[in-house]
Amino acid sequence: MSTEPAQETELADPAVRQLSAFAGLSRVDAGPEPELIARLRAAPPEPDVLLRIFDDATGERLELDLRPEGGATALPPPAPAPRSVGRPRLGVVAREVTLLPRHWEWLNRQPGGASAALRRLVDEARQVHRERDAQRAAQETTYRVMKEMAGDLPGFEEASRALFAGEAERFDRLVEAWPDDLKAYLRRLALGAWTSQ
Repeated sequence: MSTEPAQETELADPAVRQLSAFAGLSRVDAGPEPELIARLRAAPPEPDVLLRIFDDATGERLELDLRPEGGATALPPPAPAPRSVGRPRLGVVAREVTLLPRHWEWLNRQPGGASAALRRLVDEARQVHRERDAQRAAQETTYRVMKEMAGDLPGFEEASRALFAGEAERFDRLVEAWPDDLKAYLRRLALGAWTSQ
């Protein structure tokens, strides 16, 4: 298995997940999902090595089938999704919303009706809170990886508090003693957590 992570491309396709693979606490590979899987299949880790793969955008740990393609069994096709309410071709999904009568009355008086008014309100809130939402997403992404990889490392609790308090310098100081690959990855994931400070 390669001991050097693949170079990260600046212009990555947003439709393809960017992943990072760790053997123990060392980052052994990174890149677009199909390429990373191909490299890991070609040079699998030793059986006794704990391989953890993370989605760089969400911090979620992924369980991927790394068996050679010839040995993989085909999974049955997924059952067709039940026909839903809404306008699926337009991306409109019907879901239930619980509101008080006064809220429904106000929504129904808005131009275009309740659905159009709710869409406008959501779009306005997304614009107003975009920076705060991005900061929170970066904190949560970083924390998912921290919890998985660094939960037993010294300073984990304090580093977590610094992350959610938006204290970049304190966070950097607390993770400084951690393994280099892990520290570098967490610092990169946390960059968006400091933007609104």
